Amino acid sequence: MTAATVLPHVNAVLNTLSTILIVIAFAFIKSGNRDMHRKFMIAAIGVSAVFLACYLTYHFTAPIFVFPGTGWTIPVYYTLLITHVILAVAVTPMVAVTAWRSLHGRFESHRKIARWTLPIWLYVTVTGVVIYVILYHVYPPAVV
Repeated sequence: MTAATVLPHVNAVLNTLSTILIVIAFAFIKSGNRDMHRKFMIAAIGVSAVFLACYLTYHFTAPIFVFPGTGWTIPVYYTLLITHVILAVAVTPMVAVTAWRSLHGRFESHRKIARWTLPIWLYVTVTGVVIYVILYHVYPPAVV
């Protein structure tokens, strides 16, 4: 097995885990439990950082992949992919700024950006898994 064959599956697990951690962290802050919210958000950031390292490794080692779908699936897939990529690039510094503000006690400015960061980050983690399912389970690559 190579990185190119294993990492897509690892990335899907990491994205799923990030999604779960973010949702749990959100539930904790909504219930007023700042300490558990902080712990789960730090875990989500850590898992997302590992994901980013694996994702970049995969894309520097894997061959170029052409989506094999036909008909209406092509524009749907590429719309999903393009929005996912654009928002992934945008949310990365947003997560850093949001966390930095919280860690430095700037909670009001943290809340203001977190209102945007959270849904975008969730969109990116969820669509990452959806794209994985489409590419590896709905349209699995041919085994050579």
